Amino acid sequence: MYESYYGFHEKPFALAPDPAFLFATQKHHRALTLLQYGLMNQVGFSVITGAIGSGKTMLLRKLLQQLDDDITVGMVSHVQCDTFEEMLRWILLAFELDYRSKDKVELSEAFVNFLVKEYAEGRRAVLIIDEAQHLGPAALEQLRMLSNVNVDKHQLLQLILVGQPELLNRLRKSELEQFVQRIGVDYYLEPLEQGEVKGYIQHRLRVAGGDPELFDENTYELIWRSTGGIPRLINLLCDMTLVYGYAEQKSKIDKHLVESVIRDKQRGLSPIGKIAQVTSNGDDNSVRISDKSNNH
Repeated sequence: MYESYYGFHEKPFALAPDPAFLFATQKHHRALTLLQYGLMNQVGFSVITGAIGSGKTMLLRKLLQQLDDDITVGMVSHVQCDTFEEMLRWILLAFELDYRSKDKVELSEAFVNFLVKEYAEGRRAVLIIDEAQHLGPAALEQLRMLSNVNVDKHQLLQLILVGQPELLNRLRKSELEQFVQRIGVDYYLEPLEQGEVKGYIQHRLRVAGGDPELFDENTYELIWRSTGGIPRLINLLCDMTLVYGYAEQKSKIDKHLVESVIRDKQRGLSPIGKIAQVTSNGDDNSVRISDKSNNH
């Protein structure tokens, strides 16, 4: 709707993770570097955690773009497994292997044979589990057992777990001490700081082909406070602000326009409303933000 009006060749604040839009803050660059290090050094487990919408899946997409041809990747998302057999079926599916009409022993044998074959042909297998906070202690222990498949000194399977803070809390339990000892890379991805929000917004505007100065200078602090620095919430707010701007034929996005969007979001179901408190203050109709970001 607003793309042609503001000169974009695509939406600058789409919610779908697109590595082309990755704004590499120091913390994002560090997380990506740690993931790369884990792969290069055949670390058994790498764990990346962070708040909902903090950019974890975007990092995975960027990592996948940079992998060499000698790495075979299987990716599982939102998996909830009650049994080891069910877990194996998901894993075989992730690597495009036949999992039908096999019992537990046959599933395990098929996967081990696949790992050995990959190793013999000079490739490494990497299993990525996104939204891994859904995995219970039993499932995590099953993954640890799978990672024990070795040939000589070479580990045949590397695992990357990515999840929300619940995953970090679960891994801190004493029953998973053996699992935690296998984790070689562990990083918590923090939300954007106030000073990073301007760069983030301008970067996405620029990548989409628009004017990086489209948002007034006085909008950035408001956007940061009303989203807690969570990239997904920033995208939600900025995208809707552009819709409002188009509706009002605004050539620039000013603070009052952002305030209008926040105020309307407060009346609905938007997660932005859980962070920002918008109130009318006298005749200037200003917005006051109280931080309810739960200290992300």
